[in-house]
Amino acid sequence: MREPRGSMKWIRVGAGALLAIGLAAGLPSARAAEILTPGEGMALEAHGFVGQGAIKSTGNNYLLADSKRGSLEFSEVGLNFTAQLTERLRVGMQFFARKLGAVGNFNAKTDWFYLDYRWKDWLGIRAGRVKLPFGLYNDTSDIDAARVPVLLPGSIYPVNDRDFLLAQTGFELYGYGSLGAAGALEYRLYAGTIFVQVNNVPGAPLVLQGVDVPYVAGGRLMWEAPVEGLRVGGSLQALRLDTGILVPTTGATALVRIPALLTVGSLEYAVGDLLLAAEYSRWYVSDTSSDTTVFPNMSTITSERAYALGAYRVRRWLTPGAYYSVLFGNVDTRSGRENRLHDVAATIRFDINAHWIVKLEGHYLDGTSGLDSALNGAMPLGALTRQWFLFLLRTTAYF
Repeated sequence: MREPRGSMKWIRVGAGALLAIGLAAGLPSARAAEILTPGEGMALEAHGFVGQGAIKSTGNNYLLADSKRGSLEFSEVGLNFTAQLTERLRVGMQFFARKLGAVGNFNAKTDWFYLDYRWKDWLGIRAGRVKLPFGLYNDTSDIDAARVPVLLPGSIYPVNDRDFLLAQTGFELYGYGSLGAAGALEYRLYAGTIFVQVNNVPGAPLVLQGVDVPYVAGGRLMWEAPVEGLRVGGSLQALRLDTGILVPTTGATALVRIPALLTVGSLEYAVGDLLLAAEYSRWYVSDTSSDTTVFPNMSTITSERAYALGAYRVRRWLTPGAYYSVLFGNVDTRSGRENRLHDVAATIRFDINAHWIVKLEGHYLDGTSGLDSALNGAMPLGALTRQWFLFLLRTTAYF
């Protein structure tokens, strides 16, 4: 099977990323570390990564409660395995642990796992905890070596929701087909559930008492244009969250159902050492509450999200990049700092060698939409600093 041209675009701006991306996509890698060959046609491959970052913000705490002071609570470690059991059957899994403020605390878990049977080029099936094909980069968002930025644009890929948005447990159909002179199509369709680990911030005015996801379903369709390096696509995801909410000060509780519909349109052009990408997304969210004094019912709220990104590999070891990301929490109320977040980011990536990268990144942000008031002394978002900065340093080693 000829793989879609767009399936590994970040390799153009990251030497050595073939290992990680090949594994994550369930594809054979010519550089894989073959550690066991039980029989002819079968090989067990192992890969891993260790990442450590530093974060410093001004004005507002972001991602973790002490980012204004500066923090090293930005660590990740992963070990993954894949095996090609037969010509058509493949399995894989990843063990992962991280520390991002109060999230993770280095508790190791099975990040993703799958059984993949590819019957034809145009039809295959995966089962297990399978990465969600949402937008261009969600299914590679756990691979630091596969991209230039430290943080993908937060309007569409919020890092705080990584555990929630990375993968779903269920089934996926996928395929790839040539359209001749018109290019090619790649599709992925999935249905299942998401197991959510609740991480309540100490002192938060509302406490979640578990989260259940009765369903998540969606898909992504990507068109590879006959122009080299150009692909266009769309993603759709529907899900529902059921949760109990507790008010610690009164002991009152409510049962809340939150249906959501997430959409995104994607455009990418990657040729030579140049990468250009842009995405536009709308998320539709509503809820019904058993006790409106604890948590109110709300009609559908539509958030608008978009970004434009560029990167260019100047030298084998040097790749600068930048993006502009914007988030409006409610398209009907765009004014006020609490209803918007503009993010201008610039990154310099250094490939020290084929297994070690270092990144420096700075953000100028205008607005507070999407921030967590519990990380900022329970202050309302409208009272937080409107214009602020975020700085990150990150290094990752991988094999």
